[in-house]
Amino acid sequence: MSYGRIVYEVIERSDIVLEVLDARFIDETRNEKVEKKAKILIHVINKCDYVDKQHLDKAKIGLENCVYISAKKHFGITLLRKKIKMLANKNRIKNPVVGVIGYPNVGKSSIINALKGKASARTSPEAGFTKGKQYLRIGNDFLMIDTPGVISREKNKEEELVLIGAKNPYSIQDPDIAVIQLIKSHPELVEKAYGVKARKNKEATIEEIALKLNLKKKGNLPDVERASRKILQDWLDGRMK
Repeated sequence: MSYGRIVYEVIERSDIVLEVLDARFIDETRNEKVEKKAKILIHVINKCDYVDKQHLDKAKIGLENCVYISAKKHFGITLLRKKIKMLANKNRIKNPVVGVIGYPNVGKSSIINALKGKASARTSPEAGFTKGKQYLRIGNDFLMIDTPGVISREKNKEEELVLIGAKNPYSIQDPDIAVIQLIKSHPELVEKAYGVKARKNKEATIEEIALKLNLKKKGNLPDVERASRKILQDWLDGRMK
């Protein structure tokens, strides 16, 4: 059975669906086609500690039943639990089944563990770690179903997927292309993170960062590939805000 089919089955069975989004790229990690299938939808904006409040205030516009959390720091978990209970009571649903969907590596399993209070859903920083459905009882309140991350067909370029955490930076073919896109999308962010000057030639910027990190190849030349993968991993780990 395909991952996509598993997700649709979970949505069909769920009374409430949590769509987990990454606070840094909310629009990019939404799947509006899947959202329409949910009976009751809650947008769960995870990793909110990676961005500033101004960004979050703008992002909230147009999102119904939106909750900001940081699964890693357990911020907003109580509010999310209350939101689930409130919507269940409002719709007269006893013992609701809550499905969790979202792109790979947005933190679905981490959110379930935070709600449960202990590590029951398996987690990994590697994109695509969850392979099938996982059922977990959250106290006496509700049953949760974790799902594998599914990428919409519209998003298929490696450099775009790695920037939203849906691809492992150590598995893509041309990491430097993704870094160049990151530098262009967020002017001076990467340069400030590594203490180098912004310049028009983005390839030269990566070379300078490689030398600064002492990532070199034969002939004492900058290792652009290793540096690019390192930059992408730092970006995904929230080391650049």
